[in-house]
Amino acid sequence: MTQLEPAENTAERDTEPPGTPASRDKRGFPVDLRLASLFGVLVLMIIIGWVTSPDNFLTGSNFDTILRLAAPSGVVAVGMTFVIISGGIDLSVGSVVGLASVWMTTLATQSYGPWVMVICGLLVGLAAGLVNGVLIAYGRMVPFIATLAMYISARGLAEYLSNKQTQVVRDQDFLTFFRGSFLGIPTLIWILAVVVVVGWVVLNRTTFGRRTFAVGGNPEATRLAGINVKRHIALVYGVAGALAGITAIMLAARTTAGSSTNGLFYELDAIAAVVIGGTVLTGGRGTMVGTLIGVMIFTLITNIFAQNNLPTEVQNIAKGVIIVIAVLLQFRTNRARSTT
Repeated sequence: MTQLEPAENTAERDTEPPGTPASRDKRGFPVDLRLASLFGVLVLMIIIGWVTSPDNFLTGSNFDTILRLAAPSGVVAVGMTFVIISGGIDLSVGSVVGLASVWMTTLATQSYGPWVMVICGLLVGLAAGLVNGVLIAYGRMVPFIATLAMYISARGLAEYLSNKQTQVVRDQDFLTFFRGSFLGIPTLIWILAVVVVVGWVVLNRTTFGRRTFAVGGNPEATRLAGINVKRHIALVYGVAGALAGITAIMLAARTTAGSSTNGLFYELDAIAAVVIGGTVLTGGRGTMVGTLIGVMIFTLITNIFAQNNLPTEVQNIAKGVIIVIAVLLQFRTNRARSTT
């Protein structure tokens, strides 16, 4: 066992992602041009919003709306970042959000109080994520197929439990806490901030994060280094599921209801935000800050289109074009990196 420890540390160091403090320019200063360019795009989107809607865009109420809309999708995207960096994909998170929101808002669950509702949402999300992880890691199923099966079955179970009806949240303590604010900032935004900060620390400052990069970069070398790759993959999907459960709690509070339609298409928005943020679809490279910027860019697009009363189909076309450009830039960057 002592002979494997240096190898494990070497594998983890070799797979450190670009954009961490270890990445430096020729003068020795930390640099990440990708994040800088993403931040530039974010600033450009704000300018476009201000120019196209000068009276309504740069207002406190509008930015509050933007952040409230970004909070649930941002939490899902944090979990998706871990999954994609590990070399996987999760198509089921949106359906898991719907299932968790339905389960936690049944009359039986609500009768036990707000914190039982919260625990129920978390456990449902965690359980669904671990099922995905076990099927992929130990059942050797392709992530696309395993999570597609969960996508279908979780949404179907949510419809069965709710009888396709919207379940109203009647617990006032639950609504008071999660729809309230702290220091003038809505609770939902605090939740997003905490999740992003914790996600960044785990990804960049812990062994779990380093192993996630290692598994995504070269799973066979990571296994030979003595790391239990199967267990780690299962845990990564469990993290994504637990964050989907937190998202279900946030949506139930924001909409005051649990529904099988909660979280619809959240998996697509999360994958898009992660890819735009610079996380490589083949695994091994990614950044939590980039994911957050990607979420904000997508939310700003939605808000700008709504401010200007533009149709949803045009909005979706714009998002699709942005995703294609982001992926093409990824391939070009990876090709340039491999030739140097």
